[in-house]
Amino acid sequence: MIRRLTVLLVAALFLGLAGTGPAQAAGYRYWSFWDRDGDRWVYATEGPATARPSDGAVQGFRFAVSEDSQDASRPRGTALFASICARTPERDGMKRVALVLDFGTAADAPSGERPPAARTACARVPDDATTAEALASTAKPLRYDANALLCAIAGYPRKGCGDQVTTGEGEQRDDSAAEPPASPDSPSSAADGGGPSVGVYAGGALVAALAAAAVWQARRRGND
Repeated sequence: MIRRLTVLLVAALFLGLAGTGPAQAAGYRYWSFWDRDGDRWVYATEGPATARPSDGAVQGFRFAVSEDSQDASRPRGTALFASICARTPERDGMKRVALVLDFGTAADAPSGERPPAARTACARVPDDATTAEALASTAKPLRYDANALLCAIAGYPRKGCGDQVTTGEGEQRDDSAAEPPASPDSPSSAADGGGPSVGVYAGGALVAALAAAAVWQARRRGND
C-alpha cells in the first residue's frame, strides 16, 4: 500500500509541475493585407496582386506573428486618406491609393533584424492598377516567393517568408490594440501568467491528500 501511494505521490507531483509550463501555439510570421472600411480595418478578401482599389481607397500592410486571419494584428497609426494623400494632386487617368505600412514590433521580427519605422505613402497609379502595383511604386524592393506570396516590403524582412514560429500562451506582443497587462492587485493576474497556474494548486492539493493518506496507513500498520 505504501509503495502504491508513493507512486501516486510522484505522479501527482509530476502533473502539478507539468501544469506550470506555458502552452505553445503555432503561428506564422508574415505580411497581412487590410482594407480600410470607414473607421476600422478589415482583413482583405483577396491578395494585393488581384485587388484593384478605387481612387480614395486606404489599404494597409502589417508584419507580425499571427495564428490566422482572426488573430492577425492590424496596421497602426494614421489611416486617413486626406492626410496621407494631401500632397498628391489628382491627375486624369490616374487614381490615388493611400497605403499604411506597419513593419511590426521587435518581438515579431526575425532573429537578427530590426523593423523599420511605420510609414504611409500615397501611390498615384493608373486607374486599372492593382494594389501590388501601387505598393511597388512606393515601397520597393518587394520580394515574393514561388507561390506569389508577398514576403518583404521595402526589403523587410531580408529573408524568410511565412515562416512558422512557436509562441508561448502568456506572451503578449507590443500592439496598440492589445489590452494592458493585469496589475499585481488584479484577480486575473495569476490566471494570465502573473502567478502560479491552476495546475500547481490542484497538483499541490492532490499531493497533500495522498501524503496524509500515506501517514495514516503507516500509523495503522504500526498499531497492528
